[in-house]
Amino acid sequence: MERWSIEVEKEYLKFSVAHFLIFPDGSAERLHGHNYRVFVEIEARLSEHGLVIDFQDVKPLIRAICDELDEHFLIPGEHPDIEVIDLVDEGLEIRYRERVYRAPREDVLVLAINNTSAENLSGWLGGELLRRLRGHFDDLVVERLRVAVEETPGQRGVYLMTPDP
Repeated sequence: MERWSIEVEKEYLKFSVAHFLIFPDGSAERLHGHNYRVFVEIEARLSEHGLVIDFQDVKPLIRAICDELDEHFLIPGEHPDIEVIDLVDEGLEIRYRERVYRAPREDVLVLAINNTSAENLSGWLGGELLRRLRGHFDDLVVERLRVAVEETPGQRGVYLMTPDP
């Protein structure tokens, strides 16, 4: 069986965010930041033109997602112990157990994940990219999508999506 894919790795496919990781015992890291890099592989059928998808078409989609995450405080909205309170004119208050953070609303992104791990960020980014690919390219049937989010060189969380049988 023959398979084709494209891999996209560009210096500008990155985002810088603040977050804290929550450990299984309930303890959490201090608020800190990372300069994440994003790597994507898309496997699909080869078109009659000999393309999986044109690099020029997919790079802006990935970059847009990175830009939307960039320079935000990421909150795991699906964690049972996280509470986000809208203080109306005073921004947001984020509570995790005894910790309380206040930030301007526009600086915070609450993601539908249960922790802000590199693994979950790669899964969130992969789901968002797949949604946008499906919205832009009717003929593209993604057979496999691999998204890696690197928090430091050589340390990545990876999401791999293959269709259900």
